[in-house]
Amino acid sequence: MDAGRRQQYLDAMGITRYVMRGSTAANSVVAESESSAVPKETQVSVNPKQTKKTGKQTPDWDVLKAEVAACTACGLHTSRTRTVFGVGDESADLMVVGEAPGADEDRQGEPFVGRAGQLLTAMLHAIGLAREAVYIANVLKCRPPGNRNPGAEEVTACQPFLRQQLSLIKPKVMLAVGGVAAHNLLNTDEPVGRLRNRVHLYGEGRIPMLVTYHPAYLLRRPEEKAKAWQDLQKLHGMLYGD
Repeated sequence: MDAGRRQQYLDAMGITRYVMRGSTAANSVVAESESSAVPKETQVSVNPKQTKKTGKQTPDWDVLKAEVAACTACGLHTSRTRTVFGVGDESADLMVVGEAPGADEDRQGEPFVGRAGQLLTAMLHAIGLAREAVYIANVLKCRPPGNRNPGAEEVTACQPFLRQQLSLIKPKVMLAVGGVAAHNLLNTDEPVGRLRNRVHLYGEGRIPMLVTYHPAYLLRRPEEKAKAWQDLQKLHGMLYGD
């Protein structure tokens, strides 16, 4: 990635603008140096787990996608335009799990599009990850009308699909973005501010999981981007051991 493009992604995260109160100019320089040390996208976007893919995996994905597309397990199937299955590298080390599709996602059938999706892409690029090198999915595969929060019965109906995706991908790390995703994955009502900056273990496989703010929230509250950047740096360390 060229320096100009990289700086655009770092600027989108507010890295050069958001300095903790009381920090000195020297500390700002250190932060910039640390962000520059993150591996370039071209170094990390080639996934080390690509050898995990086999000829047996493709039919599993095809069957699962067909099941999601035909799902009528909850009332959301009556109002959806398209199901939003997930997108990305099916052998990714990182799986990003969001909340539920919005209007743009419902139209396009892909998670995290629109302004929030653009910011998520910038967040990933800021730590050297191409969007295509991770797998992105939502807790729900259908949009709740009016972009309301998912109901408990809707989440329950979708849980088997997400678990099957996890069993196929076998990610090294999960990243839950937003309160709805974190609360449903961790079965807690603690706010994101208390859940972030901690390593949680998800499911029987005890997959390490971090929690951070949803990109849509960061667009409304850009002052929280500094905390999200801390989460991303921790995520990079978990993925690459630095």
